[in-house]
Order: sequence, then C-alpha cells, then structure tokens
Amino acid sequence: MSGNRRGEPAPEKTSPSGRDALPEEQRRVLRKAIRLEWFSLVFLAVTVTLVALVSGQSQAMKAAWLEDSMSLLPPIAFLVAARMIGKSSDRHHPYGHHRSIGVAHVVSAAALLGMGIFLVVDSLTTLVTVERPSVGLTVVLGHGFWAGWSMIAVMVVTNIPPIFIGRAKMKLAEPLHDKVLYADADMNKANWTSALATVIGVLGIGVGLWWADSVAAILVSISILHDGVKNLRASILGLTDSEARTFDDKAPHPLIDEVERVAREAEWVADAASRVRDEGHVFHVEMFVVPAPGAAVTGARCEELRTALRGVDWKVHDVVIAPVARIPADQAFRGE
Repeated sequence: MSGNRRGEPAPEKTSPSGRDALPEEQRRVLRKAIRLEWFSLVFLAVTVTLVALVSGQSQAMKAAWLEDSMSLLPPIAFLVAARMIGKSSDRHHPYGHHRSIGVAHVVSAAALLGMGIFLVVDSLTTLVTVERPSVGLTVVLGHGFWAGWSMIAVMVVTNIPPIFIGRAKMKLAEPLHDKVLYADADMNKANWTSALATVIGVLGIGVGLWWADSVAAILVSISILHDGVKNLRASILGLTDSEARTFDDKAPHPLIDEVERVAREAEWVADAASRVRDEGHVFHVEMFVVPAPGAAVTGARCEELRTALRGVDWKVHDVVIAPVARIPADQAFRGE
C-alpha cells in the first residue's frame, strides 16, 4: 500500500505528468514528428556516407560532411527526449520529465557551436597556409571525368529533400510547442545555402580559383556557428527559467497574459500576477493572487481557480495558486 511517511494514503494525482499530459491531438502530432525524425536519421546517414565517398581533398566538402554529421544530433536528441517525457513524475522528479526537451536543446546546440568553431578555425588555417586542394579524374566504366561533378551531384541530390522535410517539421513544431523540433526544422530548411556555397567552392577549384574552396568552407562554418549560438542562447534561457516564450523564441508567450486575465476575473480575486516556467512542451504556472477585501480564501476556491487556469490551454499543465497580501515586487513590473 502506497502512502506518505506517516502511513496515510498517497494523495490522488490531479494532473497527468508524462506523455499523457498532452491532449490526443498533440500526441498524434508527436507520433508524426517521431516518425519524421526517424526518416531524417536514415536519410542523413545515407547523405553522410555519400558525401564522405566523394569529398576528396575539398575543404568545402569536408565542412559539408561535418555539417551533415552534426545534423544527426537534433533528431537523436529529440527522439531521446520524446522517450523520456513518457515517464510519469516520481519522488525524485516531482515535475515529471518534460525538461528533457530543454536538455536535448542544449546538447544539440552545444555540439553545433563547438563544430562551428572548429570548422571556422580549420578553414581559416587552410586559407592562410595556402593549402591548394586538388580534384582529379574519376574513371567510371572506362571513361574518365572530373571528380568535381560527382561532388556537385551529391550536394544537389542530398540537399533538396531536407528543404521539404524541414517544412514538414516546422508545421509540427508550433502545435507541439517543441523548440528542439523547431531548431532541427530551421537547420533543414537552411541546408540549401550551405550546399550552394559548397558547390561554388568545388566549381572554384575547377576553374583554378583554389581559394574559393576555403572561402566556401568558411561560409558553411559560419552558418553552423550561427545556428549553434542562436540555439544555445535560447536553450540556456529556457533552462534558467527565463520568461516563457513562443516555440520560435520570437516573443513572450501570449498564455502568460491570458492566465493572468482569467485569474483576475475570479470574483474573489482583486489582482493577480504569474510566474510561468517553460517545462518543454508544457508550462508550470505559479499564480499569485491578492484576495478582494472581505473575500474568504478557501481550498475550494483555489482549486476552482486552478481548474479554470488549466482549462485555458493544454500547455498550462501544472498550476499553483498562492494567495498573497500584495503582488511580489519582482512580478509587479513584469513587461515594463
């Protein structure tokens, strides 16, 4: 028989805490996103293999290969996090495992940032030391042709599908409020710019502009570095309990104002302010309420308000009502 330390029956759970915290529509979206990420992993594995086979001594192709290799991390991080959030809360994880999404975001962003720095330094070193890459001939069925054409063909063929895969992921990121999926989709959509730079670098070698290859590699590296910095900043802000923001981190989440409006509409509440913590797919809300003069604060009223706030949106997963004499100073001027 389960219970607390005094031997009393364990309190009944008032809200789901694992993947069942998501409504059926979001669970359907999550299942679709998982299938899409598995497809991405298979496609990227094939891409990495093909690019490695034809890269030769091209610095730009080397950078493209490393970028494709790093692109494996966001799908892997997403799939691991998607599995973790399925676990219910327990004594050691009272808030559940939804923060796994934030951890996955940090891991993939840190890897991108580190690889971007490495590639920038490596490509600049190649340019400064005047290392001239050579692209020779390849013999197929007794006919020789410039190996650069095979490099260009691989870059074109392998970088068109990610544009459409990225768009598909982007459509799923918003209804799921998944920042890891959004970051992965953003990278997929932007892959064509890196592919174009790589193609230009290889063509540069073909016409005798040896430096074009290193310059193209630097451009690819800067793209990776930009993705790493942007995503690492967003992921760290999320894990350090900054203001909850939209899935693309472009603005404070509108649910913050919405839950405060609903709280103020309660007949026994004179004023209200919230702290909203982004747990991954869902939000944890601490609602500070100032009771109206003469209004009685009862457990039933707090529970009624808690239920009303959770009904605002599925992302409002867990709510704590805190009656106070006045709004805490750190919340009184939020948004100014």
